[in-house]
Amino acid sequence: MGVPFEALIPYAICLGMFGVSGAALSKIRHMQNGGKRGRHSVDQWDRQMMDRDRRLTGFLRGQTDSAKAPAGFELSNPWRLEKAVL
Repeated sequence: MGVPFEALIPYAICLGMFGVSGAALSKIRHMQNGGKRGRHSVDQWDRQMMDRDRRLTGFLRGQTDSAKAPAGFELSNPWRLEKAVL
């Protein structure tokens, strides 16, 4: 005896929704990275360079080949100072 196809419709809907949501999340992550693939195992140096690129270009993963920094870049110091211990 076979299984009526009406019993499989909810499974197909669930599977389709997982596929649609996975594709949407992948596209959003792709757009957030400026059209580049996601990065894994990002260490402190990579975070520092990505922060520098964000301050230069406005995008976390953006890069520029301009020899001159944009106006105002000299005032955006990335260094964090610790509080003085007395």
